[in-house]
Amino acid sequence: MAKAKELKAYARFKSPGDRVFDTFNIIMMLLLVIVTLYPFINTLAVSLNQANDSLKGGIYLWPREWTLENYKYVLKESSIYQATFISAMRTIIGTVLSVLCCSMVAYTISRPEYVLRKFVSLAFILTMYFNGGLIPNFLLTRELGLIGTFSVYILPGLIGVFNVIVIRSFIEGLPEGILESARIDGAGEFTTFLRVVLPLCLPVIATVSLFTAVAQWNSWFDVFLYNSSYPELSTLQYELMKILQNSGASMNSQDYSSMFSTSNVANQVTPTSIRATMTIVASVPIIMVYPFLQKYFVQGMTIGGVKG
Repeated sequence: MAKAKELKAYARFKSPGDRVFDTFNIIMMLLLVIVTLYPFINTLAVSLNQANDSLKGGIYLWPREWTLENYKYVLKESSIYQATFISAMRTIIGTVLSVLCCSMVAYTISRPEYVLRKFVSLAFILTMYFNGGLIPNFLLTRELGLIGTFSVYILPGLIGVFNVIVIRSFIEGLPEGILESARIDGAGEFTTFLRVVLPLCLPVIATVSLFTAVAQWNSWFDVFLYNSSYPELSTLQYELMKILQNSGASMNSQDYSSMFSTSNVANQVTPTSIRATMTIVASVPIIMVYPFLQKYFVQGMTIGGVKG
């Protein structure tokens, strides 16, 4: 109540310049919200609109002819459900292990008593600019025996250099006295990391977890490279990509002019409608998770990004 009175008093004594600035900010934020939300709402509308009707254009925020045929077409594939399970497992396991490993590396190179921390940090940063390339990575993965295994989704991405830098910057901002107190109480480095540092890093951990989870969930190229011959290890994104290719091939083999004259026009799908439907299907899990991490995400980006 007192806070609201203070805000009203502050608004009453604003100068004309402050009011103009606030109005400009509000308008810009509204425009940003519209620009951000419109593509998703438009995609949702196309996915819920009758496919052949969507080819005429003019679908903006609301479907013109409602239908669920696009979703039935995508979800009728039995492989979708096994692929969704694999995607969920690689997202959960990959995110947990990657965040844990990145946090341990970040804690190590953040300690001033570690004499090789500058060299190790430089070696990590160089990998952000230079890598062996696609063919050497494939050959290395094959020699390690990871092809045709679930671990090929987890092991190559355990350490993300950008994530290590973000977490290290956050740890370096923690009060040194807290760590010294833990050592005085007899805690070793691993105990200090698990019981002191990790709980304090919850905001940046949530941020990095969101980055990693989105990357794992959306990944399909590694499936194409390493596990395309193993259907039991296929992921949702890869299956949706194959559905899009198949629908595009089948639609290209048809005559669009005769399509509109058939009696089954309501049951047709098009690459455009399938693409929109796939986007919604693949986005829903991440959209459901993000609101729970939003608070920590903002804190992690602002605090963890202060130091370089």
